[in-house]
Amino acid sequence: MGRNTRKRRTPLATKAIAASAALALGGGGLIWANFYASAHEKAPDNRTKRNVSQVVTIYCPDVGQQLRNVPDRARGEVDGELASMDQQITDAYQRLVTTRRAQAGDANFVQNSILGPLKDRRKVLLDRIKLQINRAGGKAPGDLDRLAGCTGRPAGGQNGGGQNDGGQNGGGQNDGGQNGGGQNDGGQNGGQDGGGQPDDNGNGVAGPVADDFIKIEDVQPNSRNLPNGLPANGDSGSTGTFTTDCGTNENNLFNSDNLIAAPGVGNGAHHVHDYVGNQDNDAFSSDEDLANADTSCQNQGDKSTYYWPVLRLQDGTEEFDANDEGGGAEGNIGRILKPAQAQLKFVGNKQGDVVAMPKFLRIITGDAKSFVNGTANANTSWSCTGFEDRQSTDKYPLCPEGSQVVRTSNFQSCWDGQNIDSANHRDHMAFVQADGSCPNGFQAIPQLQVKLVYDIPTPTIENGQVRNPYAVDSFPEQLHKPITDHNDFINVMDEQLMNEVVECINTGRDCT
Repeated sequence: MGRNTRKRRTPLATKAIAASAALALGGGGLIWANFYASAHEKAPDNRTKRNVSQVVTIYCPDVGQQLRNVPDRARGEVDGELASMDQQITDAYQRLVTTRRAQAGDANFVQNSILGPLKDRRKVLLDRIKLQINRAGGKAPGDLDRLAGCTGRPAGGQNGGGQNDGGQNGGGQNDGGQNGGGQNDGGQNGGQDGGGQPDDNGNGVAGPVADDFIKIEDVQPNSRNLPNGLPANGDSGSTGTFTTDCGTNENNLFNSDNLIAAPGVGNGAHHVHDYVGNQDNDAFSSDEDLANADTSCQNQGDKSTYYWPVLRLQDGTEEFDANDEGGGAEGNIGRILKPAQAQLKFVGNKQGDVVAMPKFLRIITGDAKSFVNGTANANTSWSCTGFEDRQSTDKYPLCPEGSQVVRTSNFQSCWDGQNIDSANHRDHMAFVQADGSCPNGFQAIPQLQVKLVYDIPTPTIENGQVRNPYAVDSFPEQLHKPITDHNDFINVMDEQLMNEVVECINTGRDCT
């Protein structure tokens, strides 16, 4: 399988961190990529129970979401510092899972050796961010330092605090948090440094676990429990549609960058994306690069970029990125599954006409960190063909024979009328309200609806372990949770095509 071959420009700091991590592990790569020789090998059953409060992941306040007023000329530098913070969390998480023996012998090890130093390093970057904002003529928030500290999250409740406090509804994934004991009794059973084989469900990484899956028949119809991602269209207002066919990544364009959230930073996502549409999309692509690029879309006027985290089948396959940052070196292992279908549809608004999107408008929907951030920005919808009235938000569906897995993202479709991006990459956009209207000061644009359909063998669950699971690529500390699914879009339609999209939608026609 191919990859984006454009020359990478990984920052020296990132290279240094990756090198030190490899040295710490004897050059063998990150620990989660090498738990077992085979993804089918089951951990021994005669294991000692570990303390159920053992830390399984790290929660750090999402600094980027708190930065609302960053001057334009400081945004690139600030985004770079935020990406460095993500790297710090990845490095700290890697240390967390490789020091289980030390943690078992010292109740203060996590705080003193991992979280304390992490806070100090984050404080340095926060000071840089404040300096960059102020130098550019802005005013940095005076209380940023309160975001420096991070906490360890035990399996019994991811922060126990629900939305916006890092928790998942007060109990950490259904009141038991990853089977009550942190990746089945002890946070991967102590990890490789903790003695014995880790209990990792045989898949070699920190998730998914059996509790991350649900039979689609057990999902209640019309029970989607997130406020975001409602369809903007209906039988009133602007009722037309425009569908663009950009394929299913037949050109094998993959990378672990994020041009929107981390421009100019190689491996800014720490997980791999599928790309369709624009074929010159990486962290270093300028608007001019995007405008001059080739496109996989049948309509050559659509050079927009559409991208999402890959799904992988954790079946023991070594992909092209098995040893790379963003891939196997950061816990994203297994066979990449390209969608069998990728439907990209723009729809109207229940309340009235839509206006044209500005060129190079950037939209992120969903939250790649929602497992620890909470669900305020989450926008996840998992289902199966034939059961699409049943939408799961925090579990992967187990589909019956003959049914395919479906991922759906309904994007924000209210625009502030001025900006193509914002400091936190969200404030210039808003979701429609329940009646389809936009908040005050926002105007309706065509809503992008992305529907991805996959042929995936249904995982089996036996004795509390999941065999051959599939999972979305994620930041390592997010543990491959389905709630972290997200989707990204940059509009690079030419003016003629965008006008056609708006006309089709506003006149009630279905166009392609």
